[in-house]
Amino acid sequence: AQLSYPDMRLPIQYALSYPERLPNPQLPRLDWSCISNLTFEQPDLDTFPCLKLAIEAGRKGGTCPAVLCGADEVAVELFLARRIKFIDIANLIKQALEQHQSIPYPTLDEIIAADAWAREKVLQLTTGDNPC
Repeated sequence: AQLSYPDMRLPIQYALSYPERLPNPQLPRLDWSCISNLTFEQPDLDTFPCLKLAIEAGRKGGTCPAVLCGADEVAVELFLARRIKFIDIANLIKQALEQHQSIPYPTLDEIIAADAWAREKVLQLTTGDNPC
């Protein structure tokens, strides 16, 4: 976990320099004396449908998390290429998860295959070449 002022420069820097954590004097340090309390709230799963899908996939386990990741990556790529709308991302992930036959205790090869299946499924769903 990380606690900082809301500034995307820090997580971006970490992503670019991973696994190192480089110092950045341009970013303000968190002043613990100014923090009187922290508040945590339940996320709105209707507003964030992909978070809901991720929680469900994690609870189901097996190959579902791999399907979620593969479907998400392709759906986001399609959105960035302007081939689908932003709101279509969650629907494509949901369809892939619903059509997937989960394997409860998968091997590494089965996890990789589930990821590949989900990627192909999202492409099929967006091109209309979907037999299911």
